[in-house]
Parts: sequence; structure tokens; C-alpha cells
Amino acid sequence: MTGTATTAGVRATARIGARGDGRGGTCLPVLRGEGPLAPRRTRGSGDEAHVLLVGAMGGPLGGDRFAVEAHVAEGAGLRVGSAAATIALPGQAKGAAARYDVRLTVADGGELHWLPEQLISARGSDLYVTTRAELAPAARLVLREEQVLGRAGEEPGRLTSRLAVRIAGRTVLDQELSCGPGAPGGWDGPAVLGGHRAVGQLVVVRPEFATAPVVPRMLGEGAAVVPLAGPAALVTAVAPDARLLRALLDRGLAELG
Repeated sequence: MTGTATTAGVRATARIGARGDGRGGTCLPVLRGEGPLAPRRTRGSGDEAHVLLVGAMGGPLGGDRFAVEAHVAEGAGLRVGSAAATIALPGQAKGAAARYDVRLTVADGGELHWLPEQLISARGSDLYVTTRAELAPAARLVLREEQVLGRAGEEPGRLTSRLAVRIAGRTVLDQELSCGPGAPGGWDGPAVLGGHRAVGQLVVVRPEFATAPVVPRMLGEGAAVVPLAGPAALVTAVAPDARLLRALLDRGLAELG
């Protein structure tokens, strides 16, 4: 499928649907993309299907509107990653912002691992990212987000990221962070990034957390794990670079078991 190009930018959507195949595995009855969004099935493991999001072109550029939708049905398992980092770049239309919307739904007994590579905010870009996860009471989720402010040696663009998670219709997390030129004052101060240029979060949802909540604790300098108001936990981290950020989030996931 091809995306829609307009004078304001490219419109493109990728859709992934996973369900049990009746043989103990997971099939993908829906797997399609448009334009620069190309989901590809890769070799899975166990009862889990694996999908890789491949960027067929650069971006998002200013004015682009990208969306990814993934649905995991009852009893299915899905792991989604990306082939490379996503780089937000300035577009031809001066002052035009880009949008990247991710919508995830997981049914009871379903499990989703959403593990894309880093999002890099290049100088001059302006991107608004939203990720919304809607989970049934007995659903499972591992969701990682990583943002890097600027490429090596450059100032970042404007990046606003919103992450919302609902379980059984109840909001357990809804947070927004805005960084870069034009963002509210203080984003680079000690109360937020503290001069770091990589920031990330990891959300883990497991039904067993309802009876055995996660104990809040530090995971080292710049990282912490806290329980959420539901069967979920949140790891937040800041670091000087993407490599150290990933190490902190991986440690958080390992400690959550």
C-alpha cells in the first residue's frame, strides 16, 4: 500500500493484528503498511509472533502524519521492534510539525512486547508523539520508549511525547514530556532531564502485580521503578546517551522478572 502525499506532508498508517492460530502459536491476519511504514514478519519463538517495523524512507518530516495500530487478541503473543532508530527531521514547510500516533490494544490473555528502537529528535524538527495502550484486565504488556535529543554534537529539535495506559477502562498512566526549543521552561533543569540528552520509560503490565505490587526503588543514577495504580509498574530513566539509557531500562526489566 502507498501512503498519501499532500503539500503538508505524508499520511501513512501501519496496522498489525495478532490472534491465536489454534495450534498454540500466533498468526497475523492483519499486517499491512503504507508509504514509509512497512511492517514485516520475522522468525518468532514459542507461541509469539515477531514483527519488525522497517522505515522505507526518512522521517517523520515536518508536516507528516504517521500512525501505527496493533491489536493482540485473546491468547495471542506479539513482539514488535523496529529495524533502526526513527529520526525526526525538519520538513520543507517552515514551522510545520509532524505527528506520530501509536495505538495498542491487548485482550485478556494476550501479551504484547512493544520494543522499538530510539526516537532521535534532530535539530530543526518538531514532532508530537502519542502512544496509547488499552488493556483488558488480564492482558500483559512490556512497552519501551526511548528518546534522544539531537544527533551527535547537535542541538535537539522540539519533541513532545505523551504516553497513556488504561487497564480495564481505568487510566493508570498519562504523562507528557516536552523538550527542545519552544518547550516550557525547565525541561533541561535538575527537576526534569538535568542536562541529559536521552530519556526513556518502560511500562510493564502483569496481572500478578495486582496482588504483589512492585516495590519502589532506585535502579542506579538517573533511574527508578515505581508501582502504578493497577497491575503495572513504570521504570523511568535519563542518561547521557542512548547506550546508557538502554542499559538502565534493560536492568529495570530484568529486576521486574
